[in-house]
Amino acid sequence: MKLSYSMAMGAAAALAAPAFAADANLKLELPQLSVAEYHKPYVAVWVEKAADQGFASNVALWYDLKKRDNGGAKWLKDMRSWWRKSGRELQTPIDGVTAATRAPGEHVLALSSAKGLASLPPGSYQLVVEAARENGGREVVRLPFDWPVKAAQTAKVQGEHELGAVALELKP
Repeated sequence: MKLSYSMAMGAAAALAAPAFAADANLKLELPQLSVAEYHKPYVAVWVEKAADQGFASNVALWYDLKKRDNGGAKWLKDMRSWWRKSGRELQTPIDGVTAATRAPGEHVLALSSAKGLASLPPGSYQLVVEAARENGGREVVRLPFDWPVKAAQTAKVQGEHELGAVALELKP
């Protein structure tokens, strides 16, 4: 009798929990810049609440992980928007979020497994992408989306200098 009660309670909990399974991808272009001293950009991707731009979750953080004594972390504050929202309170690297910088070109991040999306309560959000380069510029773009995904959504924006085309594709 205990086993069937436990199974029934487990099934009820599973049915009560919202189903957040979605196919979520971020396509992010880092342009090749013709500058005398090129450094790969640091990139932060996070989620904000659409209503008040309050921080909701970190999704990705790319920076120079190979510098001795975590020296690459000193440049993280150049991504000022991310730094003020979340970065200054974090211990880097962040498990499951941090990765190395990327070369110019198009990069695809599979967000379906991102820890930060699965825990979001239902609502309207913005996926924010910020890029900053050592001895270079800084740029922030925002892509609106609704969570959980009930219908296919695509948000696109074109960066001006540090970011190229950025697209968020969500499918239920």
